[in-house]
Amino acid sequence: MRFGRVIISPWAALVAALVNSASLSAAPLPEAASNVHEGVASCASSVCHGKVSKDPSATVWLNEYRVWLRQDYHSRAYRTLQTAQSEAIARKLGLPSAAGAKICLDCHADNVPSEARGRRFQISDGVGCEACHGGAGQWLESHAELGTSHADNIAKGMYPTEQPLQRARLCLSCHLGTKDKFATHEIMGAGHPRLAFELETFTVNQPAHYEVDADYRERKPAIAPVNMWLAGLAVTSMQSLELLQEQWFTRQSLIPELSFYQCHACHHPMDDLRWAPEGAAALPPGTVRLNDANLLVLIEVLAILDHDKINELSSGLQQLHRASMESRSAVLNQAKALQQVLEPVARQVSGANYSTERLRGLRSGLLKAAGAERFRHFTAAEQVFLAVETLSIAVGDNSRLESALDAWFKSVEDENAFVPQQFAVLAKQVMGAL
Repeated sequence: MRFGRVIISPWAALVAALVNSASLSAAPLPEAASNVHEGVASCASSVCHGKVSKDPSATVWLNEYRVWLRQDYHSRAYRTLQTAQSEAIARKLGLPSAAGAKICLDCHADNVPSEARGRRFQISDGVGCEACHGGAGQWLESHAELGTSHADNIAKGMYPTEQPLQRARLCLSCHLGTKDKFATHEIMGAGHPRLAFELETFTVNQPAHYEVDADYRERKPAIAPVNMWLAGLAVTSMQSLELLQEQWFTRQSLIPELSFYQCHACHHPMDDLRWAPEGAAALPPGTVRLNDANLLVLIEVLAILDHDKINELSSGLQQLHRASMESRSAVLNQAKALQQVLEPVARQVSGANYSTERLRGLRSGLLKAAGAERFRHFTAAEQVFLAVETLSIAVGDNSRLESALDAWFKSVEDENAFVPQQFAVLAKQVMGAL
């Protein structure tokens, strides 16, 4: 299988519910916090996190730096800017170089201001330790002292990556964007790949630099895969709505920022007539549709869970699409209203405890919706496939379903060859294999 996962027991979600009771914006992102970023070299010694192999006597591995350096693509993010493809993108954008441009460095490096860079900091380290864990200026020395708790580190500016909603905000700050940094249609038109992200899948496919064992559970909440998936789905939906309210979308120009719309609504052969009515308030043929993939899937999940906000969110999404045919101000107002409804929902679904029976129900519900062709756009189909695979691994029968899942995966393996009807037929086959 493409997306193998380590299964974490569901009881940990109860702890996560308490952790997630705070506002989603409680922790400043590492790039925006006040702590000094000391640089990767400050973590790399053999008496710190730079050991050759795991230390079985320690509560953490202590070889995290080497895992990052040798296996993690984040360590290569800056070097990507020095490739011929990146330089070509920079030239098309009128930039002297990709490796010197803020719009590139903001996501391909730990691009904090000069006053927040310590003596050993190097921008060429790429997306290093502190880009995710926060500037270590206040906790670098104390976090290794006997008796120091994880709560102590958080209080001194360490970023709470163990909290699913906060982790989602952190990852999506680059893999989707924020008010300060965003992969526009111009950047993608110059050659940057389409941004695609699903929190649980990306988390598991990163080379692990920790283990959820007894020591880990004493220090931090261990989050079940389904809770991580739902946190990513909810936060992606919310941040998409936030971005619709920012200058990326709201600035006045003849043509709106096209990266907010379904890429494949336009990027397909002219003789491939794909339009079909969608939802109670279907957009007319030829309308460019906002990319609602994550929100659409989240609403389907909430319908399966019989959530009390389902009608409000469903009608809100329909109103958002209608607003997209009226004016920027109409979109802004509706996006703001939807975002306010979503915030408590995000905390609820990411912090709830899900029984195996509930996981099976979620999977069956998504497959049924997929078989009914409710996910006609590639971006939504991609999210649904990853969700069903995550749920299958959590349930524990993914090996039995491997053949059917592999066949279904082929329908979303190449976004340029996606056929909605084929995706639906193969979803029914997976359903039949349950």
